[in-house]
Amino acid sequence: MTAVTASAAEARAAADADAAIPIQRRKAGLRAQVAQWRREGLSVGVVPTMGALHEGHLSLVRAALAGCDRVIVTLFVNPKQFNDPKDLENYPRTERADAEKLAPLGAHVLYVPEPEEIYPDGFATTVSVEGVSGGLCGDGRPGHFDGVCTVVSKLLLQTAADRAYFGEKDYQQLQVVTRLVRDLDIPVEIVPCATVREADGLALSSRNVRLTEGERAAAPALNAAMRHAVEEMRAGAPVAGALAEARRRIVAAGFPSVEYLELRAADGLAPMTALDRPARLLAAAPLGSVRLIDNIAADPA
Repeated sequence: MTAVTASAAEARAAADADAAIPIQRRKAGLRAQVAQWRREGLSVGVVPTMGALHEGHLSLVRAALAGCDRVIVTLFVNPKQFNDPKDLENYPRTERADAEKLAPLGAHVLYVPEPEEIYPDGFATTVSVEGVSGGLCGDGRPGHFDGVCTVVSKLLLQTAADRAYFGEKDYQQLQVVTRLVRDLDIPVEIVPCATVREADGLALSSRNVRLTEGERAAAPALNAAMRHAVEEMRAGAPVAGALAEARRRIVAAGFPSVEYLELRAADGLAPMTALDRPARLLAAAPLGSVRLIDNIAADPA
């Protein structure tokens, strides 16, 4: 280790010591902490994040704290799940602010792994889930879910948590992770948590801060059009017609296009042409430099 590197490491250690919540950056230290909790008979929950925490993330932490004795929040901006290098570059990094938000809630550890803890030299493994990863965001972001599955597998194994908490806002991701855990026999319960929204219906996202004032004003139209479509389908309107009308409403509100707007089965995400069983209406649409996604339950009347 060079003098410069040693100095940087010492500075990082000093900053971590002053952090609002205990920080672990190495899996060995994290595993030692989890092993101690296990010896004490304590259950462990994990909330995986990429940081830039907002109320949606904090709601997951609260759910984890209600269901587990000890809670780990992970923070890792995973390069393998970004299709656009600019999106990766622009993704907000707010570690200190994130730690300050977590401290009052009572989360026990913030795990911020160094890159080599996740992808060491020579890393050559990709975890891929077929079926539920196809279509929707899987079409628009090739390789995205492979990146998600790979990093989630690593984090679940490194934390050895009993329960992992994921928001329903990324519903396809939730379905993919649920399938991953089931297929690979990873001993963790995936706990889904409801989407947190602004008062006007916009689903919370770390990327929302990049919306201009005008874009932010237009953004709630996505959810509003989706809710109207579900109401129409429940009233007996054909699915295709209700979705076409919703697309028109979204574009009329200022969105340049709609990437997808589809009715899928709530369990397994099979495409649906009639609202005859529990379903989800899922959408993605670009607005300025932000790609908004949303989904809502669409059960039969």
